[in-house]
Amino acid sequence: MSPETEIRESLPGDRAAIESLYPAAFPDEDLLPLLRALLQEPAGVLSLVATVDAAIAGHVLFTNCGIAGTTEALALLGPLAVATARQRQGVGSALVRTGLQRLEDAGVAQVCVLGDPGYYGRFGFAPEEAVAPPCPLPGEWRAAWQSITLSHAEPSRPGTLTVPPPWQQPALWGP
Repeated sequence: MSPETEIRESLPGDRAAIESLYPAAFPDEDLLPLLRALLQEPAGVLSLVATVDAAIAGHVLFTNCGIAGTTEALALLGPLAVATARQRQGVGSALVRTGLQRLEDAGVAQVCVLGDPGYYGRFGFAPEEAVAPPCPLPGEWRAAWQSITLSHAEPSRPGTLTVPPPWQQPALWGP
C-alpha cells in the first residue's frame, strides 16, 4: 500500500465513486442493488473507503448481524471492491484490516464472509462450520463460507446468521 492511502468511513458525497468501483471490479455481477440497499440501512453498516491522492480507490461494507436466539454481535463482510488500477497494491487488505479492527473495538466477536478462501485466509478467516449462512449455499461454494473470531472472543454458538433484509435474497448466496 502506498503511503498516501487513507482509510476512512464513507461520506454521502462518495456514493458515485463507490458505485463506479463495483461494475469495474465485478463485470459479471450486479452488486449495485445490494450496495445501494446496504448503504440505505439506518444503522449497523460500517462503510469504509480507501483514498489515494484524495480519489476513492476501494470500498468495503461490514454489516452487523447476529445468531438467531442469541445476543452475540457478529458482522458480515462484503461487498469489497478495489479500483482496477489499484488492485494488488494492498488497498483491499488495508480496508479489511481496518474494518476488522474497528469491529473488534466495537465489541463484535466474529466476522463472516462468503468469498475466496485464498484471499480471506490471509487475514485469518477459516472455514465456518458452526454458524450457518442465512440462505443455503451450493455445495461448490461451501468452502467459501468462512469466519474469523476477533480478539479473545469465544467462537460463536452454533446457529444461523441473522442478516438485515438486503442480505436475505437467496440469489446472493448461490449462482
